Amino acid sequence: MNAFTSNASLALALEERGYREPTPVQAAVTAPDTFGRDLLVSAQTGSGKTVAYGIAMAQTLLGDAPAFGAPGAPLALVVAPTRELALQVERELSWLFRPTGARIAACVGGMDAQRERRALQGGVHIVVGTPGRLRDHIERRALDVSALAIVVLDEADEMLDLGFREDLEFMLSAMPAAKRSLLFSATVPKGIATLARSYQRDAMRIEVERGKQGHVDIEYRAIRIYPQESEAAVVNLLRLVESPTAIVFCNTREAVRHLSATLAERGFSVVTLSGELSQHERNQAMQALRNGRSRVLVATDVAARGLDLPSVGLVIHADLPHDVETLQHRSGRTGRAGRKGVSAILTPFGRRRSAERLFAEAGVQPVWLGPPSAAEVRALDAERFLADPALAEPASEEELEMARRLIAERGPEDIAAALVRLYRARLPAIEDVADPGEQRPGGARQRPAYSERPAPRGRVAPEDRDYARPARPGGRHALGGGVWFRVDVGRAKGADPKWLLPMICRAGGLTKADIGTIRVFADETKFEVSAEAAEGFAEEIRKRAGETPRIEPLGPREGSAPKAGGKPDKRTRLARKAQRDG
Repeated sequence: MNAFTSNASLALALEERGYREPTPVQAAVTAPDTFGRDLLVSAQTGSGKTVAYGIAMAQTLLGDAPAFGAPGAPLALVVAPTRELALQVERELSWLFRPTGARIAACVGGMDAQRERRALQGGVHIVVGTPGRLRDHIERRALDVSALAIVVLDEADEMLDLGFREDLEFMLSAMPAAKRSLLFSATVPKGIATLARSYQRDAMRIEVERGKQGHVDIEYRAIRIYPQESEAAVVNLLRLVESPTAIVFCNTREAVRHLSATLAERGFSVVTLSGELSQHERNQAMQALRNGRSRVLVATDVAARGLDLPSVGLVIHADLPHDVETLQHRSGRTGRAGRKGVSAILTPFGRRRSAERLFAEAGVQPVWLGPPSAAEVRALDAERFLADPALAEPASEEELEMARRLIAERGPEDIAAALVRLYRARLPAIEDVADPGEQRPGGARQRPAYSERPAPRGRVAPEDRDYARPARPGGRHALGGGVWFRVDVGRAKGADPKWLLPMICRAGGLTKADIGTIRVFADETKFEVSAEAAEGFAEEIRKRAGETPRIEPLGPREGSAPKAGGKPDKRTRLARKAQRDG
């Protein structure tokens, strides 16, 4: 008996793919005591669960039979939350079931629905699809679910988060009561537990322990950076870590567009993936990565679910993940199926505590490092150059003849220097980046002097004061010459400088040293930002509009305090009107 399955056809497919030992989730799902039972499985992404439920499907549909019979109404249905995951599942099941003669159809949004209906009418054994498109086919009577023997809900928690509960309940209600159901979810919140109780029969609970089996092959690196050097750090990381494919995650579509343009300008072969792209554009991007025409994918979190690119050795979080689940799903794009991978989380100066809380919740202990320096990358380039296979390959007679001519006309050093120039010319440019500094043993940050901190582009940082200026006794320091802003939260809403200060810092990527006086009034709060940081702060709050209480600039002068009842005086109103009319 094969370590995975007793079915000879599937054992052959697994052997051809190099599968030797099952992963924990594969072993658990295909154990003898699971045969024929409904399963509720929680396992992290990248744990091999697609092969796990593929083998479980074969147990139900084939037993030890080598092949399927003639195709007709589908016998198995796999439901996935996104188009990318559904298409990936179809590819995985295609190679797994190829020796059995299985006919598999994909039904996903954004693709030709008429072509899908023709495929279903021609007869299939297994259908993979997204909830909305599958429901549409059922309602139009193109998809017959009456013969289903097994259904799999993959990434069920994500489907509920995306609002597919009604579609799932509709489909499950339309299926035969005697079917076998397998529900896979990274977590099992209340909604998933309710779904399992309603549509599964005495389901067996299987949990692959989080943080151990799922991501043991991922090396986590927390990279200290200055906020304005994020793109430069990404460039150097891509140059430092040799990976056939790398994924860079951003939090917004605008950030994806900007970063991908920067990387392309530096000489990287890059494609993008975000919610604004059509399915055709997504497919083209994925194909470019699979055939090696592109090496770097810049994406929003739409790509964090379901993508399986076996050659991904590096994941970069250009923006700090919002939560533990995002961190895990992004990182899970690498370190898959026993391969090693690196997950690099860029941590801006001033956000280390937030990052450390995130790592603690995720059970991750990263190595803290500064961004790769230009010298470090150049040294590695030299090692790679000396180890290049082209230098060790035997030369042809034509090549030797050309070499003799070169030696006759040029000296060996000139020829070697030209060779180095040609080698470097095909490499993307390196950036100069700075390290914000280590953490002191006692827990206090080693702050660099202000003069050592990189200045915002286009301005020179003043060198006549320390970066961390002391606050005056009895209150925060007055900056003098700073720019004033207001936030529409005051005493009436319980405003307190103790939480206003970190909120303002998070909203605009500031440190406490960048903020001067804070004045809380009845319906609003005014605060002072250093002149050096004000422009970047204003730009950042414009980008994040809607994510925090409304913040707007007042200019270099604060203006008078609001009158009784919270109404601003005439001068303040005129200043705000000028800002609006701007």
